[in-house]
Amino acid sequence: MTQFRLPDDPSIAFVASPTPEAQASLVRFAKRYGNAPKTDADAIVALGGDGLMLRTLHEFMDSGKPIYGMNRGSVGFLMNDYAEEGLIERLRAAEETVIHPLLMTATDIHGETHLAHAINEVSFLRETYQAAKLRILIDGKIRMPELICDGILVATPAGSTAYNLSAHGPIIPIKALLLALTPISAFRPRRWRGALLPNEACVTIEVIEPRERPVSAVADHNEFRDVVSVTVEEDSPRSMVMLFDPDGNLNERILREQFLV
Repeated sequence: MTQFRLPDDPSIAFVASPTPEAQASLVRFAKRYGNAPKTDADAIVALGGDGLMLRTLHEFMDSGKPIYGMNRGSVGFLMNDYAEEGLIERLRAAEETVIHPLLMTATDIHGETHLAHAINEVSFLRETYQAAKLRILIDGKIRMPELICDGILVATPAGSTAYNLSAHGPIIPIKALLLALTPISAFRPRRWRGALLPNEACVTIEVIEPRERPVSAVADHNEFRDVVSVTVEEDSPRSMVMLFDPDGNLNERILREQFLV
């Protein structure tokens, strides 16, 4: 972790979720610290929950601007504790966490191709009452000819404590150069629990019987339905900077999550 360097006279831009609580906080922060245009800001402060943080990271993915979140939502795993005092001092003391998104390339039954980035995970979900039948290829080699399941997901270290953990996938330390490949309610092979892959691996999921057993592909909040083939790989040239208080950085949060009972 490296410490964030804030200019002597910083410009801060605030974004907030639409809840009354977050919007009220936005008004107070803007009055106290000003609210610079997003394009001119030295840092972005997001007031809300993890959903807002993900949307903010997507919005500023190519800007190079660091994002500091304050929890005005529910779980707030990606957010710092909320306090209106001492914001500038907290930003100066904040530690940087650099994350890389996944790039999903999906082809649907109509032959159309869709591109989308994911910060947490790319998931594949059955659309009907019938289980999905999927074929898994890693770097072009078939590793599982047929997986019958509700779905499967590819998660980043930053996303490993989200949907991936709920699906009984492994928690990945933020600095580990790994991706999690985790089945969702696997029926056959029943005992398969997924795999840990190198972060440079190219994962391809092919849908068997895509018209009879339709599957959707979801990159964070972007969903594409009736896919036949999806490729997922880390977009390593793209990087985003998240800011955390020193006593609660993302590495510490992920480590701490592994000892919760």
